Amino acid sequence: MWIYEKKLEYPVHIKSKDLKMAKLLVAQYGGPDGELGAAVRYLNQRYTMPTGKTKALLNDIGTEELAHVEIIATMVYQILHNATPEELKQAGLGGQYVQHDNAPFPTDVNGVPWTAAYIATLGDPVTDIHEDMAAEQKARATYEHLIALTDEEDIKKVLKFLWQREVVHYQRFGEALVDIYEYLDSKNVFDMSIKKEKSAE
Repeated sequence: MWIYEKKLEYPVHIKSKDLKMAKLLVAQYGGPDGELGAAVRYLNQRYTMPTGKTKALLNDIGTEELAHVEIIATMVYQILHNATPEELKQAGLGGQYVQHDNAPFPTDVNGVPWTAAYIATLGDPVTDIHEDMAAEQKARATYEHLIALTDEEDIKKVLKFLWQREVVHYQRFGEALVDIYEYLDSKNVFDMSIKKEKSAE
């Protein structure tokens, strides 16, 4: 159960009509390393985590990633809101206008819609946490690329906040990995399939 607070985790007030940047920002909305994929991935992986601490961590970070989806969607919406069809066409967003008007839609930068194929969930906690650490590094690098592509301070401020959260998530996943190893060591077993066999006996 979630309680929704009706405000963004970080305020978004974009005054510029940087349509080319809007086209790039969707990478973190519906792209392979974006916030939507991260949210769904972590909220799925929490079920197979072996400790309460790691379950709670995946739940917390997955929830925060949903807040980041909202931030990115708000950024895209604010930029696209008053754009004319001709302006969208000139910015390479003609297809966006035809299918979605000025509404945000989760795609990658090439217009490919978000897909569940982006989600990596193996069910092995060590593998999944390593995947999550890599995902956070990919998101961090993507934010760095986006920051380098804009001079608009209103956009940069938000991107820098999101960049910082990726760094924190990476660190917290590292802590989760330590917790999982300690759990496995305490059971004198590393292979999770063996642990499952033992628990079935």
